[in-house]
Amino acid sequence: MITREILKSEIDNVQDEYLIALYKIIKTFEHSNAWDDFEQEESSRVSKQEEWHKFLDRYAGCLADSPIERGDQGNFEQREKLI
Repeated sequence: MITREILKSEIDNVQDEYLIALYKIIKTFEHSNAWDDFEQEESSRVSKQEEWHKFLDRYAGCLADSPIERGDQGNFEQREKLI
């Protein structure tokens, strides 16, 4: 378990250029609903990902019986070699 003392001592090891970012993170968690907001965003992201997979299965999966094939590319013009 992490205690406040351990956390405070680790903060002393953070480089000065990252202190502003760390401060903003700490301020975010002072709001009581910050964790709830994070969980809602994560849940939304997962549901969007599931929707995308369903979309792919429904539309791209319809090509399973007749897959897309690349046709013959024909003959290419022979050109002089570059020196």
